[in-house]
Amino acid sequence: MGVARLLAKGWLAFCLYAGALALARGLGAGQEPLRALLPVGIALFLFGSMGFLFIAGYGLSSAHAWSRLQATRLIPGFDDIVFIAFACIVFFMQVGYTPMHPLNRGLEALQAAVHFAIPGQRALEENLARCSLDSGRTFTAAIGWLLALIFLGSALSRIRMAGALVRLERKRHADPLGPLGVALVVGLAALVGIQFLFMGSLFLFLPCPALSGIFGDVLIGIAPLILAYLVFAAVTNLLAAGPEK
Repeated sequence: MGVARLLAKGWLAFCLYAGALALARGLGAGQEPLRALLPVGIALFLFGSMGFLFIAGYGLSSAHAWSRLQATRLIPGFDDIVFIAFACIVFFMQVGYTPMHPLNRGLEALQAAVHFAIPGQRALEENLARCSLDSGRTFTAAIGWLLALIFLGSALSRIRMAGALVRLERKRHADPLGPLGVALVVGLAALVGIQFLFMGSLFLFLPCPALSGIFGDVLIGIAPLILAYLVFAAVTNLLAAGPEK
């Protein structure tokens, strides 16, 4: 749960999801698979490399152990596997279901429940209506928030075990920021994410072209799951920073 690994996982999730959305848009526009895959693959490689070089630079410049950034350190655990599965479900709903199927009463009830419980969903729906964008995006966002809450509840049910694992890991590889520093940085990032996404402040400033593009689709699709993972990481680091019991 160090800062470098969280950055690496978050950037990887963002790049892969955005690349998959761009590829789906190209194929949906009637492009040949190779013609659609080539520019997406190049952009994905360049942006992914740029992000990982930045993260590696952070690790090396702060005497961070390189082993924390090795591929073996990114092997998914149980929570990571759940995150990947939920991200695939959201992607399928965003690309394969909502554009071609009308919502039935059960799905509309689910969307209404999320609309009632999450201020960010209401802010998004208002912005989508202002931009005259299709209502399928609102249901995708509702599914994303529902799965994010399920993921967070599942992860927090094992929070003591996660905190103990982080303590053991820090005995082998000390983080340059220290336990309290990591908890502070990740906690502040989680608070900013809650304000921008869960409370919906970010959607008040997004122009319509951004909301209708790849960036907007990533925010609508996987951003709630990333926020849930960040909140889980913040609570885990805060617990790990406290005295052992």
